[in-house]
Amino acid sequence: MSFPANRMRRLRRTESLRALVRETTLDPGDLIYPLFLCPGESVRKAIGSMPGVFNLSIDEAMKEAEEAAALGVGGLLLFGLPESKDEQGTGAWDANGIVQQGLRALKASSLAKKLVLIADVCLCEYTSHGHCGLIHKTGDNWEVDNDPSVELLAKTAASLAKAGADIVAPSDMMDGRVSAIRTALDASGQTQTPILSYASKFASAFYGPFREAADSAPQFGDRRSYQMDGANVREAMREIELDLAEGADMILMKPAMPYLDVVRAARERFDVPMGAYQVSGEYSMLHAAFEKGWLERDRTMLESLLGIKRAGADFIVTYFAKDAAKLL
Repeated sequence: MSFPANRMRRLRRTESLRALVRETTLDPGDLIYPLFLCPGESVRKAIGSMPGVFNLSIDEAMKEAEEAAALGVGGLLLFGLPESKDEQGTGAWDANGIVQQGLRALKASSLAKKLVLIADVCLCEYTSHGHCGLIHKTGDNWEVDNDPSVELLAKTAASLAKAGADIVAPSDMMDGRVSAIRTALDASGQTQTPILSYASKFASAFYGPFREAADSAPQFGDRRSYQMDGANVREAMREIELDLAEGADMILMKPAMPYLDVVRAARERFDVPMGAYQVSGEYSMLHAAFEKGWLERDRTMLESLLGIKRAGADFIVTYFAKDAAKLL
């Protein structure tokens, strides 16, 4: 039917009409809030490149968790900064590691009934060299050794699940790690613990501020030999398919905004719960524009999240989680 009988603006006239026909909705429960846990007490160390984000001692992290729960945020994604690092990243699977301590504290509180606790599984925050696995030298080159790294990642996942993680989320991009983690979880009696696989994690420039927050910058080289090439969407679909075949229960796409086409392609192909991570660079980039007055803070923040949801994400990991929940 042609104009003037068909007028698309009829359903845009008022907020109530727009709300009635809205195709995509955003709810605080769709948001996951990342926290960076560090040793000590009363520690709230600002991250210079990420306004409003802090390294938090467990007592301070509990305050953040309480606020997130009160706002209806869906869950937390926990990262750790250990007291010391070594080449093997032993702090990652230490029963008294910083994230394990944080998980036990959260589980012992009433927050455990209000927030899903997701533990990141990787070695980069715990290794002295900053890579996501064990390294070995081949000729003049240092490389990340896949299979021995997978063994330690599986050990880490089992340790985090035992400490109270509701979900373990491997972010390392080693081949075969999902299968090894599923085996380790089942062998340790954690058969009900789901795996949220960072199934297509790209080697992105948008991770820069995170490396300050997690003190995880590689001491040499980069991560392009194990994280994905940003040019490849078909390869991303293969990565997801393999992880699901190995036993992943959910998938996480990272980054979000520069890779919305990958999020959409995955949504159309895989009928599993799927999240997307609005990473540190996306957050910091928007904050810089807010501080300059170039973008309207509240509208831009929600629009960025709505775009990720519209592309196909069921939930979003974002440093905006608390601020967005307040507006929603």
